Amino acid sequence: MAFASLFRRQAAPLLGLDVSSSSVKLVELSRSASGKLVLERCAIEPLERGWIADGNVEKFDEVADAVRRLVRKSGTRTKSAALALPPSAVITKKIVLPGGLSEQELEIQVESEANQYIPFSLDEVSLDFCVVGPSAGSVDDVEVLIAASRKEKVQDRQGLAEAAGLKAEILDVDSFASRLATTRLIEQLPGGGYDAVVALFEVGAFTTSMQVMRNEEVLYDRDQAFGGAQLTQLIARQYGFSPEEAEAKKRSGDLPPEYASGVLKPFVASIAQEIARALQFFFTSTTHNRVDYVLLAGGSASLPGLTSAVTRQTSFACSLVNPFEGMEFGAAVREKKVRREAPSYLTSCGLAMRRFLQ
Repeated sequence: MAFASLFRRQAAPLLGLDVSSSSVKLVELSRSASGKLVLERCAIEPLERGWIADGNVEKFDEVADAVRRLVRKSGTRTKSAALALPPSAVITKKIVLPGGLSEQELEIQVESEANQYIPFSLDEVSLDFCVVGPSAGSVDDVEVLIAASRKEKVQDRQGLAEAAGLKAEILDVDSFASRLATTRLIEQLPGGGYDAVVALFEVGAFTTSMQVMRNEEVLYDRDQAFGGAQLTQLIARQYGFSPEEAEAKKRSGDLPPEYASGVLKPFVASIAQEIARALQFFFTSTTHNRVDYVLLAGGSASLPGLTSAVTRQTSFACSLVNPFEGMEFGAAVREKKVRREAPSYLTSCGLAMRRFLQ
């Protein structure tokens, strides 16, 4: 598999398979006769801490078993999948090349240019590229996006798919996939979201990723080392649970009555402060001094009181992301459960949407 391909378009049925540090998520979409997106299937399977670390698959067999359980649980018969790597595992670079080159000439030029930006031998990497469009600086040139990753990273994702009886047709980047799903939601904002400055925070287990977008352009991005796993640690420390017990009780809600005020509320306040601080970094690093919308996604985004705490801390309207907003639901989907878990599915939804890119 080359880069699998980062920019290849798919029309056939496709699973979006998001492998994160705390869970694997699956989404399958179709289109109705009227052209609306239909959520056919979605499912989530938790992973134990340490199985995936910094985007690396540390416990391949265990993660592969989880992917197999996920596929079985979803009930899908689709065998093609789109997966993603974390941005830290992918080198991306925009370059300018002469317009009018053939595909073969472009490949030669890209390989030549890639040598300057990739700190590995090209034999060790999977490389892909996409012509973005005309260059802003010259009418005769085009902008080309190069993407490269170490081959073993690509092979790990490919192997996870194969272990579950799937074929990895597309390998994307987590942030690209979440951006694709978010762009559809921005288009539903007043005025089609035109010129709106939107700050997306994906609150994961160990890392919170921030992307600020306007008109499909990324103005700023940043990863910060805080997430829901810190709440698990606080629960374990407060009540003497093992990390595994604390995680299970956090998921089930089986915690003492004083948990909400003594542990959860202070933790939610600290996350809101971190998000406010991240926005201040954006303001001091760019010419912008406000955002129009703050969106929260990820497994820890649904913590009670978080959106209102962020609104208070930042003075900007904050809401939870539902990547299935405006979609129809298939017969296999349990709507109430999906709406509760929806913020967790942003990246897998974006991966599933790759099916419809023409």
